[in-house]
This record gives sequence, C-alpha cells and structure tokens, in this order.
Amino acid sequence: MLDNIRIVLVETFHPGNIGAVARAMKNMGLSQLYLVQPRVFPDPEATSRAAGAKDLLESAQVVSCLDEAIADCQLIVGTSARERTFNLPLLDLETAATLIHQEAHSGQIAILFGRETMGLNNAEMLACNRHLYIDANPEYPVLNIAQAVQLVCYELFKTYKTPRQASIDETPYARQSEMVLFYEHLEKVLRQTQFIIPQHEGRVLDKIKRYFNRSRPERTELSILRGILNSVEESLERNQRPSHSSHSNDDQAS
Repeated sequence: MLDNIRIVLVETFHPGNIGAVARAMKNMGLSQLYLVQPRVFPDPEATSRAAGAKDLLESAQVVSCLDEAIADCQLIVGTSARERTFNLPLLDLETAATLIHQEAHSGQIAILFGRETMGLNNAEMLACNRHLYIDANPEYPVLNIAQAVQLVCYELFKTYKTPRQASIDETPYARQSEMVLFYEHLEKVLRQTQFIIPQHEGRVLDKIKRYFNRSRPERTELSILRGILNSVEESLERNQRPSHSSHSNDDQAS
C-alpha cells in the first residue's frame, strides 16, 4: 500500500529540492507529499526539477506545523544521521522498509525529512516512533535531501514488489492525534497530583513521550490508559468535596 505512505519535508529551504523529491517519489510509485512551512512554494524551480512529476507538486499538502502533517498517522519514522541518538529504536533502511510494508496496509505512515542544513530537530524527532538512518561513508555520510528520499522510496518500492505474508499482524495502533490528546490528558493529571510541579518540571514529559512513542500503544491499550487517567481525576474530585458527615456533626453540636 504505497498510497498510505507520505513523505514529509520539514522547512525545506531550496524549492528545487522539493521538485527533485517529487520526481524521486513518482519514480517509485509514492504520491503523498506533505510540506511543513517550506521557505518558497510553489516556485518555478520546483516545477522544473519535478519534470514529469508536476502532478505531485499540485497535490502536495502545505501545512503550518508538523502536527498537521502527521495527525492521522499510526507510524512516524524520522530520518537522521546514525551517530545522533534520540533514544528511539534505530532502523536501517531495509528493516524500516519491511516495517512500513507491514503497517501501511492498516494505516497511514509518515517518513520525515528535515532541513537541508540541520535535519530534524530534537522536538521533531520526539514526535517519531522510529529513527531511520541510511548507511553511508562514515567520513562523509551527508546526503542531499532528494538523494535520501530516492533511496528510501526505492527500498520501499523494492519491498512492495515482494508478496506480503498473510499472517502479518495488522494491529490498530493509536494515531498521532490520539497520542497528542493522551499526552495533554496525562500532563493535566500529573500536575493535578503534583507529580509535576512548576518549579521542578525537568524533562519528565519529554521522557514520558519518548517512552510511549517507542512502545506504541494499540488503540485499545490507549483507551485503557485514558480510563485510568479519568479514574484518577474522579478520585481527586471526590477527595476535594467537603464531607457531609462533618457538616451534620457541626449542626448537631450547635
């Protein structure tokens, strides 16, 4: 299901790279292109570099933030050089393509590519479930963004030519928009219970997000977690209500 895989470019600086990415995608049968705050788009240079893939530029989704681009996705893969670490499961290109092949039959998948000069920042990688690296010469591992997209798309195309195993588990994982609501709910409860206090917040929320993004709860599991949070909130509310018995005793004493 190549149709369920989207390439997401974050704050691309050179419009020609957008056109080259569109061409690389169409070569390998991918069609979903999302652009997060591109510096210039549309642009004649992008159209020129796209060659026969102008239709991908015309259908490209331009969004104002990363959350918009990945809200309905169940798997988000961030690309970055291998030597960087984000405490996410690290996948080579072949392994990542196999995983994406398995999951694209049951939901939307996003593959993120960052800025030409600095790639994805830590906050953007924090939104990912997996970290993809492309093996290259360790003395010069830097790839042009269009080259990187071409390699990823080629591996996906090659994998999708392989017959899919019927026994593959199509687990309904939570979508990113559902995870965002869960994180907001969790933060609210943690503040209510004073597990997190403003004076000493540290990076606990980032660590929690990283944990859940690694573990990737299924939708049913996420519902259980939300139910636990609701139960905690209800318990807090009950404990904060004034006791009726104490009022009755006061009345009798008077």
